[in-house]
Amino acid sequence: MLEEKETKIIQNPNKKDMEAIGRLLRDGGLVAIPTETVYGLGANGLDAEAMSRIYEAKGRPSDNPLILHVPDIEAVIPLVKEITPTAKALMEAFWPGPLTITLEKSDLVPDKATGGLSRVALRCPNHALCHDILQAAGVPIAAPSANLSGRPSPTTAAGVWHDMKGRIDLIVDAGPCQIGVESTVVECGQDAVTILRPGGITADMLRTVVKEVRYDTALQAGTAAPKAPGMKYKHYAPDAEMIGFVGAVGSVAKRMNEALTQIKAEGLDPYIAGLGFSKLASDTLPDRLMDNSKINNKVNNKQIRISRPLKLGLLVSEEVSLALAKEWQDLGLEKVNIISEGNNLSQSDTYGVLEGAGCQLKSVSYRGLDLVLVVYGKHNKAPALARVFYEALLYFNEEGVQGILAEGLSKDGLGMAVMNRMEKATAHRIIYTNNN
Repeated sequence: MLEEKETKIIQNPNKKDMEAIGRLLRDGGLVAIPTETVYGLGANGLDAEAMSRIYEAKGRPSDNPLILHVPDIEAVIPLVKEITPTAKALMEAFWPGPLTITLEKSDLVPDKATGGLSRVALRCPNHALCHDILQAAGVPIAAPSANLSGRPSPTTAAGVWHDMKGRIDLIVDAGPCQIGVESTVVECGQDAVTILRPGGITADMLRTVVKEVRYDTALQAGTAAPKAPGMKYKHYAPDAEMIGFVGAVGSVAKRMNEALTQIKAEGLDPYIAGLGFSKLASDTLPDRLMDNSKINNKVNNKQIRISRPLKLGLLVSEEVSLALAKEWQDLGLEKVNIISEGNNLSQSDTYGVLEGAGCQLKSVSYRGLDLVLVVYGKHNKAPALARVFYEALLYFNEEGVQGILAEGLSKDGLGMAVMNRMEKATAHRIIYTNNN
């Protein structure tokens, strides 16, 4: 049974604080640390018992590998059998930064860090305070995302607090993370790189250093041992049912409005059933993406009368939000409340990062549905969606929405990483719309 802890939060740590943080990590404590990607749940990467406490705090499967964070390339040498020429070239090009490299581990690295695999995952973060923490600790720090396993990763200290209060010793608050999605994880061959998890370093960026870059497909069936964090089990999922929509502005808005109309008439569960998908409770992902023609099929269920408004979250671009608004009159629109920039829909400070990233938050009420909108930025702009994706899902959790309709984007560049997270969060329930 997990022993409840008195979790503390620290901001702007001074020299004495840094010494205490380093000592706490060396001695087996759990500390949430900031990085440029997401907040990590840090523990001594050479202490198997400390890493066991990570698995316990997160409720994380023990065959899911951890990433060891180091302050520089020199710190990698005792942790691996060899730094291969390809790996060294990638380190020199992209470290510090959002790139994790797997190499054959040395005997110094406990099996607990690798999920029983022979390779260890290593990263040097591009974050000044994180670098200072790693230096103060003097040991590699194992640090998966600082959330309960399966839930959205936190990009603020408040998001960490929500999941980890009472489970860990300390949270180091350095404000919102810059990138918003986890690092790219790669396995290096002789002159080739296999991407095990897409992230902040794109395939095109890797191709500037390595001739051949490919994506790993071994885990599509979900039966093999995961080579990288977040690639086997259900991850990044909000509390509510979620469906993604990808395509041109007009077609995404049209499909979303069709979905809203059907959900309004019949309820959320019959709508999901009509798409051919089960609820999100299972860890088993569907083998196929949805057949787009099915969105227009009627659900063979009796109409459900909702005694109170069904609350839905919409994560959309500025362009899609405007296109939706033009059609809402046909859905029985009664009122629209635009929440001005600088004010949150809730009293919590947790999701102020949304507006700090330029988002608009809107509340729309109409017959049978209440909508909570997060308008993330321009259509098909991956950096804008990446910065707020997890925070938007956590915001929807706080607002108590019962379903989420989210606009996705093309898999170009950083879009590959964003859509990987959306596919996981939706259990691959993505509707690819027509471009007309």
